Amino acid sequence: MKLRQQDWVSPGDKSARERIFRVVNLVRGTVLASSVEVADTSRTRRRGLLGRASLSPGEGLWIIPCESVHTLFMRFPIDLIYIDRRKRIRRLRSDVIPWRLSVCFSADSVLELAAGTIRASRTEQGDMLEFTLTLVTDDIDSGAASA
Repeated sequence: MKLRQQDWVSPGDKSARERIFRVVNLVRGTVLASSVEVADTSRTRRRGLLGRASLSPGEGLWIIPCESVHTLFMRFPIDLIYIDRRKRIRRLRSDVIPWRLSVCFSADSVLELAAGTIRASRTEQGDMLEFTLTLVTDDIDSGAASA
């Protein structure tokens, strides 16, 4: 399933909704992450990765909309990929350690990945990314899921 705007825009109701994406670098033919969560509400964007002990290879967080990131109070380094509306990479930041700030005003969203992902995937500025919805969970507590 290809990413459409309605797939990542939060619903107007207050129901819990979790979406997991797979992210592929179309230029390099590499998978950046197979389990990317979405932070697209004020609450989820503010929380980000705070409180997590680590981010495993293959995991990530896609923050929409976003043009700046801080790693204040984080416990581990991360890679940052700033993306425009067409999913073209505008800026890369590798191994961003805790207590740092990063900005890209031409970005529409930011993909936070495990440190080392950019280097391992040979991802470069200008590459195009594809986001594929792999899981939608409408009611997290009951475990109901659909693809």
